[in-house]
Amino acid sequence: MNPFIFVIASLTTITMTMIERTFLMIKPEGVERGLIGEIIGRFERRGFKILALNLTRLSREQAERQYEEHRGKEFFNDLVSYISSAPVVTFVIEGENAIAIAREMAGATDPRQARPGTIRADYGIDVQRNVIHASDSEESARREIALHFGDLMKEDE
Repeated sequence: MNPFIFVIASLTTITMTMIERTFLMIKPEGVERGLIGEIIGRFERRGFKILALNLTRLSREQAERQYEEHRGKEFFNDLVSYISSAPVVTFVIEGENAIAIAREMAGATDPRQARPGTIRADYGIDVQRNVIHASDSEESARREIALHFGDLMKEDE
């Protein structure tokens, strides 16, 4: 048997997984309603490692930087005012395919459209008060982690 062919055949059965880090934020109503432990526990039970965690109140400037991609949109000022109105919990998780899985666990932005069993379906009130923010891409995760936790993304690089 040709060893080269064997290696190629073997490589096709290997599943590639990516260890990633992503940013999450429990929004003001989630903190006020006492959902911190329940939400973080879901990620821990799913096997993710919590790398950083902070209970904080975002300044208006931090909130504007957090939602920079929405600047100029009709809802930007309301979103910034809301997210900086009360304490939030910011945290970073690490694990296989963390970005996509965290987004899946969070559910659709509108809790009424979120799949049952997701965080937003279970606890969300409306589109703005949907309990959790989850980075939507590697680029967003890097930017948001740097914004809230400095150089945490660069530790292992």
